[in-house]
Amino acid sequence: MRLLIPALLAACVHRPRDTGALLDGATLIAHRGGAALAPENTWPAFEHARALGLPIELDVTLAATGEVVVMHDDTLDRTTDGSGPVDETPWPVIATLDAGSWFAPRYAGTRVPLLVDVLREFAPDVVIDVEIKSPRAGGPLTPERLAAAVVDAIHEAGAADRVLVTSFNPLVLAAVRARDPALPRGQIYGTLRDSDVSPLTRFVLRHRLLDGKSRPDVLVAESVVLTPRRVRRFKRRGYRVLAWTVDDPDAIRRLHAMGVDAVITNLGTTAPGQ
Repeated sequence: MRLLIPALLAACVHRPRDTGALLDGATLIAHRGGAALAPENTWPAFEHARALGLPIELDVTLAATGEVVVMHDDTLDRTTDGSGPVDETPWPVIATLDAGSWFAPRYAGTRVPLLVDVLREFAPDVVIDVEIKSPRAGGPLTPERLAAAVVDAIHEAGAADRVLVTSFNPLVLAAVRARDPALPRGQIYGTLRDSDVSPLTRFVLRHRLLDGKSRPDVLVAESVVLTPRRVRRFKRRGYRVLAWTVDDPDAIRRLHAMGVDAVITNLGTTAPGQ
């Protein structure tokens, strides 16, 4: 109930825009490009998703030199052979790192991509859900700096009509809205029980107190917080509803049956044709 009330209050503030041109016909979205099939957030993963005809969800943050890099974590340690915070590492260093060997030897030499390059290559064929990560606590990034860089990269790639910009952080979405009000926005939310953010940040993000500023068009909900009644209420107010991150086919069918528009999945057991 605590998660539902702020969403309903936010829905009364504005009327979400129709995102049918982006999302109609999509029932699955490839999480990080399909993180069960190839190294997450890399070119091989995105190629898999495109071959399957699926929209791509990916994560972005900034290098120390300002480039928008496609990476989920605040640090390089988990998915590359580098180490340290992404936002303190210059792009020329990140560009040399191996982002594939950790997944499987055959992906050795896979590089971290730039958002602008991914959009130029893949957005003509599939819709891209660009999730902007929250600024790292104590780091140099601000919502405004993140939003400006991402919005500019989207326009540089000529992909403004092929992207949905999403974030957990309503301040980031508000900054996206200020930079380019026309870009579709999606508010991500959930329990955050596995998050390492501070208790205060977790409280704000869970309750989405600032949605009056971000004014999302799409709600991107952790699957465990969705019920048929909640989905009906969201959709009556004009929201598209996406659920994250689910790989079990039975759970995906249940979410679709309750009216969820699309499910974000790693494609471990859900790739079409498997």
